[in-house]
Amino acid sequence: MAAPEAWRARSCWFCEVAAATTMEATSREAAPAKSSASGPSAPPALFELCGRAVSAHMGVLESGVWALPGPILQSILPLLNIYYLERIEETALKKGLSTQAIWRRLWDELMKTRPSSLESVTCWRAKFMEAFFSHVLRGTIDVSSDRRLCDQRFSPLLHSSRHVRQLTICNMLQGATELVAEPNRRVLETLASSLHTLKFRHLLFSDVAAQQSLRQLLHQLIHHGAVSQVSLYSWPVPESALFILILTMSAGFWQPGPGGPPCRLCGEASRGRAPSRDEGSLLLGSRRPRRDAAERCAAALMASRRKSEAKQTARAAPAARVTRRSTQESLTAGGTDPKREPLPPATSHEAPGTKRPPSTPATTSSASASSSSTSSSKRAPASSAPQPKPLKRFKRAAGKKGARTRQGSGAESEDLYDFVFIVAGEKEDGEEMEIGEVACGALDGSDPSCLGLPALEASQRFRSISTLELFTVPLSTEAALTLCHLLSSWVSLESLTLSYNGLGSNIFRLLDSLRALSSQAGCRLRALHLSDLFSPLPILELTRAIVRALPLLRVLSIRVDHPSQRDNPAVPGNAGPPSHIIGDEEIPENCLEQLEMGFPRGAQPAPLLCSVLKASGSLQQLSLDSATFASPQDFGLVLQTLKEYNLALKRLSFHDMNLADCQSEVLFLLQNLTLQEITFSFCRLFEKRPAQFLPEMVAAMKGNSTLKGLRLPGNRLGNAGLLALADVFSEDSSSSLCQLDISSNCIKPDGLLEFAKRLERWGRGAFGHLRLFQNWLDQDAVTAREAIRRLRATCHVVSDSWDSSQAFADYVSTM
Repeated sequence: MAAPEAWRARSCWFCEVAAATTMEATSREAAPAKSSASGPSAPPALFELCGRAVSAHMGVLESGVWALPGPILQSILPLLNIYYLERIEETALKKGLSTQAIWRRLWDELMKTRPSSLESVTCWRAKFMEAFFSHVLRGTIDVSSDRRLCDQRFSPLLHSSRHVRQLTICNMLQGATELVAEPNRRVLETLASSLHTLKFRHLLFSDVAAQQSLRQLLHQLIHHGAVSQVSLYSWPVPESALFILILTMSAGFWQPGPGGPPCRLCGEASRGRAPSRDEGSLLLGSRRPRRDAAERCAAALMASRRKSEAKQTARAAPAARVTRRSTQESLTAGGTDPKREPLPPATSHEAPGTKRPPSTPATTSSASASSSSTSSSKRAPASSAPQPKPLKRFKRAAGKKGARTRQGSGAESEDLYDFVFIVAGEKEDGEEMEIGEVACGALDGSDPSCLGLPALEASQRFRSISTLELFTVPLSTEAALTLCHLLSSWVSLESLTLSYNGLGSNIFRLLDSLRALSSQAGCRLRALHLSDLFSPLPILELTRAIVRALPLLRVLSIRVDHPSQRDNPAVPGNAGPPSHIIGDEEIPENCLEQLEMGFPRGAQPAPLLCSVLKASGSLQQLSLDSATFASPQDFGLVLQTLKEYNLALKRLSFHDMNLADCQSEVLFLLQNLTLQEITFSFCRLFEKRPAQFLPEMVAAMKGNSTLKGLRLPGNRLGNAGLLALADVFSEDSSSSLCQLDISSNCIKPDGLLEFAKRLERWGRGAFGHLRLFQNWLDQDAVTAREAIRRLRATCHVVSDSWDSSQAFADYVSTM
């Protein structure tokens, strides 16, 4: 017992020495310097040494350091490594100390990146630890390179995992295999409770082992965790198998991969159970006796992916060839000639000269189902069982060549497009079928039981996410079909974002699935964000169709960049939009509260927009971007509709619209006593008759007591317009304007200084926020600083150091 007592006494002595030296150093720093001319004094070496010694022995001295007084502890905090600095956070807060400045300095020195100006960082500790976790997981940071990151007593991943709110997986699914490894089991358990957002960026092709790890990771984080949002960014050539895996797992479907370890969280009771009738009805729809094309496509794709993984896992086993032979026999039982080879030798995946083993009884459940279908097909007449020719291999998608390498001459390709769908269709020799034709044309009208492929009924249903975002992920036909099929029963989904996915004619299937989802009991979808380059429907007709399909929608954001309807080739058998989508009947009343629309170039029919507005009595926020109307009267019709039918409207925004000929309509809008915020962004308001229009506009604003915010960026207001606008804050004005945005309005420093003097003269006091971005304030820096100094006594000024000469040169260079 002598040794522990001696060590405890030594640790107490160490804390006392550290405290004494720290107080001495603090008193020295507080004392006024007598000889400042000789330069700054050197830091106290003894205090530095004691502080580093305390940091190095925190494993023994931690409790003693926590008990130190606040002023002493404040000097020791910057010397601790990130692990003890994180552990001491609660104690520091109780003593009135903040570690935010220390974490910010660590971010600047170690991460070496500057946060976005639009990002508001509320906790630098959480931001640092989250980024630190991602860097360690990807191997992009060496913890041994800095003493503040290295401590043998702590695991970097485990210690920082509880601060991770969003995790990004990139490229070849780096990090997925490490997280599901047994040594990181506690890390994954912590992530399951802390992680809310899972992001995928710039994904590339991955092998079967990585996809198996990703399946386990998604099962743990989504089905047994707290992840509520999945976002995919910038995937130019999506791998169908991987994309469908992410979608199905996000929707709550789970089926263990072949050869993968069982999930210990699911329990022995639920493992391997068959889904209940209720689950099957959720997957397939309660009123559909047969699976539709979307489901058959999803079943075929999932079956192909599972077959690929099974073959990859069993490649080294002698029974692998027997399994493949059994699979071929089960597929043959679905309607092909048993005497005919499924594939000619030239297109087979096996190497030339490889002998096929004799067939053996299958042992899997899918083979059993196939055998039962085989027996039934034998009893059927020969004329009732068509025997299609075997299909050729599908073309490899652009950009996929070279993504995978074959291992040996007999290795089978892992590309989804190399698998054959046995369908009841026939193509001429020498002609190759595209994957979209198989998914949409060949599978239509064929009984899925004849395919011999397992479907989604074999999956278990678990917890699903509530937010799905797809940004710049081109959706092929089979991917779009799978997404639409999942959406039709995804009742937990609350927000859906589809941004530049090249839907094309698949937008009609999307609308059908959204209509089916809306009819489901417990549907929670309340926000839809849809944007694309082209649309087969005009944007207003598309908006009407969405509002009809989702009457309970609260937020709708829709944007189409180009008016051309020549997009992806139309789906065979579906040449035009269905009649139930573009009907002329009135739109029923909906629950829209926020509507944002980005229009392509070209005049828009005002009556169609008015029909949407009339049905949206709860609308509170409306934004129109690049909208063009045939005449000012049409624009006035829209504004009149807003006044009569949208009494709850509070915020109205117009961007990139030519309103130079709509000055009377703008005055009508400024006299609306229900609006609280109006935005005219790059609308060319003062292009015509500025001397007459400005006084009329100011008079309308002076009489409006409900308008709180006015945003006028990019309207060439100039100094004269700014000084005229200052009259809104005069003594005889009843305006309650508190937010003003005059960015990009060619305002010079002298005009801004005169504007500040007028505000001081009227003494209105602080009126809120003033935004001055991208004005010509760099022409006289001294006057601009004086103007901003005066304005800050009246309002909160937000400006920037914009180089107007360089911006003008850039503008001229692009002309």
